[in-house]
Amino acid sequence: MTDSGTLADLDPGLLGDMLRVAGAPGYTRWEDQIRRTGGCSDPIHITGWSATKDKASGEVLHRYSTENEPGARLRIACGNRRASRCPACAWTYSGDTYHLIRAGLAGDDRRNIPAAVREHPRAFVTLTAPSFGPVHNRPTGRPCRCGNHHQENAPELGTALDPATYDYAAAVLFNNHAGQLWQRFTTRLRREIAACAGLTQRELKEVARVSYGKVAEFQKRGAVHLHAVIRIDGPDGPDTPPPAWATTGLLDLSVRAAVAHTYTSVTVLAAADQPARTFRWGTQLDVRPIKAFGDGSDITEQAVASYVAKYATKAAENTGTLDRRIGNHEALVLLDVPDHAARLIAACLDLDPLYPDRRLAAWSHMLGFRGHFSTKSRRYSTTLGALRQTRADYRAAQEREARGLGDVEPDTVLVLASWQYAGHGHSPGESVLAATIARGIQLNRQTAREALQDLRAQEGDAT
Repeated sequence: MTDSGTLADLDPGLLGDMLRVAGAPGYTRWEDQIRRTGGCSDPIHITGWSATKDKASGEVLHRYSTENEPGARLRIACGNRRASRCPACAWTYSGDTYHLIRAGLAGDDRRNIPAAVREHPRAFVTLTAPSFGPVHNRPTGRPCRCGNHHQENAPELGTALDPATYDYAAAVLFNNHAGQLWQRFTTRLRREIAACAGLTQRELKEVARVSYGKVAEFQKRGAVHLHAVIRIDGPDGPDTPPPAWATTGLLDLSVRAAVAHTYTSVTVLAAADQPARTFRWGTQLDVRPIKAFGDGSDITEQAVASYVAKYATKAAENTGTLDRRIGNHEALVLLDVPDHAARLIAACLDLDPLYPDRRLAAWSHMLGFRGHFSTKSRRYSTTLGALRQTRADYRAAQEREARGLGDVEPDTVLVLASWQYAGHGHSPGESVLAATIARGIQLNRQTAREALQDLRAQEGDAT
């Protein structure tokens, strides 16, 4: 059974390719390779060899070559974070982001982040974009301004009520400068915290540090907004307690004051037919305290980490745009992009010559946004690199055991290797089989994650 129906419903050519792959002598090893990639939908193919030698004697302890692999190549995961490109690798990236955010909320002994961070002032902050014109929406208790009650998944949601008056240029320029707006916000936030505590900025650095982890999300209308976990620590980060005056209430007031301050703005100069514009965050600011365990009123660590991880693997695809670069207006027409997204992309292409340093054309598929989707301050928690290294070390240990080298100290051996790129992707039949493998892996991971969540919830109830 496939997502589209029974095997009999498949295209004969696709079915034939599936049967060819499944009936090949090396299928079991191919399937093992795909499982090791997590079911990657666009694996990288490499060819080559590696040899493990004893440093002292020069004895070859193990040798591996792709000569005996299916197709004489090894497949490794593409590592793309976008769910639209590779759901399997995006799942891994989402899991890493979840652990990164949660470690900064609940602590992680393995990475020297104490559980005492739960006692630090913490808030979940959402910064939104301003209005660029009225759009179709679902207001509570009344119809949209167009007079209709839209269904939850109506395609017109987020699109302009009047495209002729909607400021598409301002929308993409705001997205393009969202990173600078965030930098100004964090700078002003530290100043506001210092002012609330009656300190100078220099004195604040001696007693407290502001840490954060954030993720960007595209609204249906194509405007970027940011979700951020913000925490006040002691001067050396999460392993030092914050000063007594640092409270969640003070953090809330400081966030609101920082967003409202005139410093937290970016001015874009006039160019040709474009007026000068000053961008600020929108009025829909949300600041919510984070609780270790739910009490029915405030957002929990678990919910925050899951929410941030969810958006870490998405880009602008929910607006109808594409997940790859668009070269020009002609390509935009051929790609059949929905009207609202197409107008935003066209605005990027049209504005690019006026603001050459902003690279709007290069980022037109992102509706002008050119920042990282998930970032964190240096001392918020662990890093994605550290999480990946932990996973790599675990797999390396597994490999040593499988090769009979489990008792050999890694620093006593020398590994020689030679690898070459040999392509990427799957044949049509391989793609279907790999997707089936990926779904099985994801189901197992989801079951394990839910079991862990239930256990943590029970621990919270017991506390």
